[in-house]
Amino acid sequence: MHAEIIAIGSELLTPFKQDTNSLFLTEKLNLLGVSVAFKVVVGDERAHLVDVARNATKRSDIVIFMGGLGPTEDDLTRECVAEALSISLHPDPEQIAALYTRFAARQIPMPQNNAKQADLLDGAVMLRNSRGTAPGQYVVREVEGRRRMVILLPGPPQELKPMTEQVMPVLREFVPPNHFARRMLRLAMIPESQADAIAAPIYTKRSDVQTTILASAGEVQLHLLASGVSVGEAQAKVDSLADDLDAAFGLTVYSTEGEPLEEIVGLHLGMRGLTLAVAESCTGGMLGQRLTSLPGSSRWFVGGAIVYSNELKTKFCGVPAELIEQHGAVSKEVARAMAEGIRVVSGASVGVGVTGIAGPGGATEDKPVGLVYVAVADERGTEFVERNLPGDRELIRRWATQQALDLVRRRITE
Repeated sequence: MHAEIIAIGSELLTPFKQDTNSLFLTEKLNLLGVSVAFKVVVGDERAHLVDVARNATKRSDIVIFMGGLGPTEDDLTRECVAEALSISLHPDPEQIAALYTRFAARQIPMPQNNAKQADLLDGAVMLRNSRGTAPGQYVVREVEGRRRMVILLPGPPQELKPMTEQVMPVLREFVPPNHFARRMLRLAMIPESQADAIAAPIYTKRSDVQTTILASAGEVQLHLLASGVSVGEAQAKVDSLADDLDAAFGLTVYSTEGEPLEEIVGLHLGMRGLTLAVAESCTGGMLGQRLTSLPGSSRWFVGGAIVYSNELKTKFCGVPAELIEQHGAVSKEVARAMAEGIRVVSGASVGVGVTGIAGPGGATEDKPVGLVYVAVADERGTEFVERNLPGDRELIRRWATQQALDLVRRRITE
């Protein structure tokens, strides 16, 4: 079964308001084995609302409308859904009484326009709202020969979420037994095109698992989704494909259950009884922030230094001034000296040095924006990588921290 979620409100089409309810509803639907095929945002325009409702009820088994159930003139969800389904609305006496009681308890006369909130689609069941005046409702109708469930929920999350729990038992009865299972593999420092060239020959042979590839700074994610009549069947499908992909990518896969790279690095450090310290220049503390965002990171993260100036590279990491003078602050030599120096000063098992040009200024002809050097030092010696990273200042810094974490991961797992 497929579902469609429709967020209603002209404010959602501005830069100032964002729909978050659909994420909550998607999770609830997925737990029932229902995939969300469409998410639509539509303004408070009657013709547009009717058109969206007609299309949704023709193509989706479950259609959930969010918002537009208030008392004002632009709250048109009930009327537009009724028109789209070619059915009538009628006032629900119990809901009218409940509205009058609610206003009386607050010692406020009920405005007449609130009465429209008691209008019920023919054949629908009312969903009570304990946190507001806008009740929800649901109705099952046949559209073009197929049964559709149409659900109307209020927009405010504090009202929508408890009302969703009311309708979940009805959805369970409506939906045939089905279960979803998911896996996410995360790959470090590999181009999306190269990742797909390796993965496509494997996942295209598995039509029973939906594979989605997403790329971000310094990583590629492989999202696997499968359904089955039981959780075990669905899980077996995604696990089988995940194992094949894991074997194909080898060490490039840093996580098979979706954990972020900093968590994986912390796990390996903790397992081996190692500690880590960092010296950051162009990343400006971002690497340390990622590491300390993890609870319990004090067990393996000693700390670090933000050595933006040449003077502090010398003072805090022991980088010789003549080395900076000879090779420049952005160089493999300085990155190595930063990693080795912070390791000695901190007493950590592993030291990391990051230096580069994040831009937009500071570049030269032979040292462009995006040039980054990352070095990792331990008792066996020091290794470094040179990268020309893409993007703006923020993206380059993010890429650099990802490269640093991946180099640490590879170093300590060799």
